[in-house]
Amino acid sequence: MKGAFWPRGAVPAASLALLVLIWALGAAVAGDPQLLPGPLAVARLTMIEAATGDLARHLLATLARVAAAFTLALSIGLGLGLALGRRPRLDAFADPWLVVLLNLPALVVIVLCYIWIGLNEVAAILAVAINKIPMVTAIVREGARAFDPALDDMAQIYRLSWRARLRHIALPQLAPHAAAAARSGLSLVWKIVLVVEFLGRSNGVGFMIHLHFQQFDVGRVLVYALAFVGVMLVVEKLLMQPWERRARRWRTA
Repeated sequence: MKGAFWPRGAVPAASLALLVLIWALGAAVAGDPQLLPGPLAVARLTMIEAATGDLARHLLATLARVAAAFTLALSIGLGLGLALGRRPRLDAFADPWLVVLLNLPALVVIVLCYIWIGLNEVAAILAVAINKIPMVTAIVREGARAFDPALDDMAQIYRLSWRARLRHIALPQLAPHAAAAARSGLSLVWKIVLVVEFLGRSNGVGFMIHLHFQQFDVGRVLVYALAFVGVMLVVEKLLMQPWERRARRWRTA
C-alpha cells in the first residue's frame, strides 16, 4: 500500500530535519559563530529575545502592518479586478495603468510614500498596499473574464438585483481566484513590510533586522527572520490553505 509506512506529516518533518542538519554542517564548516551561528546557538538567542519580550513585541508590530496592508490591498484589488473583468472598455482604459504599477519597483513606491507622506504608519501601510493591489487586480480580472455566460443569462431572465448577482453568481465564481490572489500576495506583503520597516520604522521585524545588521549580529538577524517566517507558515497552514480548499470546493461538488 502506497504511503502505508509513512505517517502523516513524516515527509515534511524529515525535510525540515534535513534542512536543519545542512545548516548545522554549514556552521561547523564555517567554524565562525559570528559569521554563521548553528541552530543551537540561534535557539538560545531566540529564548533570550523571547524572555525579554522584544521578540513578541516586534512580531506583533509587523503582523499588524501585514494584516492592515493585506486587507486594504485585497479589498481594493477585488473591486478593481471585478470591474475590469466585467467591463471591457474600462479594462482597455485601465490596462496601461495596471501594467505600469505591476512593473514599478517596490522600493520606489516605498521611498516615494515616505517622502510624500512622511515616516509614519500611514505611509508604511499604503506603500505595501500599493505594491500588492495590482497583483490582486490582475488575478481577479482574469477570473472575472472567465465567468460562465449562462449564469449571466439566468440572472437577466430572473431579473436578479445586483446584490443577488454579486452574492450568488459573481462571488462564488470569483472565490478560487480571490483565494489564489490572497495566498500569492500574503508572502509578497510580509516581505515588503520588512523592507518598509527596514527603511523607515522604529519597531517590527524589519527594524530589528536592520538594527542587528548594523551591529553585524548574524545570530539575532536569523532569530527575527526565522521567527517571522515560522509565524507566516502557521498563518499559511491554518488560514490560507483551508480558505483556498473551501473556495475551490464548489467546482468539484
